[in-house]
Amino acid sequence: LAAGAGASGALTGAQAVDEAWRKAVLANDLDAVVACYARDAVLWLPGAPEAKGHEAIRAAYAALLDANKVTAASFANAHYETTGEISVGWGEFSLTLTPKSAGATATVLSGRFTVIARPDRGKWVYVVDHASSPPSAPTQH
Repeated sequence: LAAGAGASGALTGAQAVDEAWRKAVLANDLDAVVACYARDAVLWLPGAPEAKGHEAIRAAYAALLDANKVTAASFANAHYETTGEISVGWGEFSLTLTPKSAGATATVLSGRFTVIARPDRGKWVYVVDHASSPPSAPTQH
């Protein structure tokens, strides 16, 4: 199994999971988002405690999707490598969230990501999903 496009042109490895996650979060489909993760996966979101396993990952995303509608999701400077049944990806992400509360303005969350994926029941899933906030600008002296 190789990362990138397979012989059929379909995405594989961590890149396939990233694309499935992007489509699921844009559809604001909590079940589809959680389905991108292995049952024993760990999720680290910026400023949030570790979410380990489907129940905790569901709770983490439910809080985000209950309060917001995701109106844009993208990856930039993404890189993927696969060896056997382990695939890794890293790069930058951006999510545009429109609060469901009246009068609130959209916000853009952006940062860096690192993922590890493996095949599980015929599809690739995240084992580790680690997102972090972008670094602060260097201080001028």
